[in-house]
Amino acid sequence: MKIHAGDTVQVITGADRGQTGKVVSVDHEKQKVLVEGVNMVYKHVRPSQRNPQGGRLHKEMPINACNVMVVCPKTNKPTRVGFRYLDDGSKERYAKVSGASLGIVSPKKAAYAKK
Repeated sequence: MKIHAGDTVQVITGADRGQTGKVVSVDHEKQKVLVEGVNMVYKHVRPSQRNPQGGRLHKEMPINACNVMVVCPKTNKPTRVGFRYLDDGSKERYAKVSGASLGIVSPKKAAYAKK
């Protein structure tokens, strides 16, 4: 999956369309992401030791990863993400709109280094 925890993303479909937030966690098996302040729901809880009053908690729920796009750090617009190898053989993610780097994914490998 091309979305990592810590990325800033924008929701492109659904009830929260247009909202942006930071990715808190990623579930690779279910293809879901948890985004700060997006897809907020009420969870009804009974009184317990941890929550003596009970009531309704406002919390974020995961959304499908295909419904969000990474925001380019250079243009502040949603962009697709690609992978490329640098001259030293390390692999990085980059924004397809502007070509800006989104961080190194894997360390240097001699097989991918340009000679």
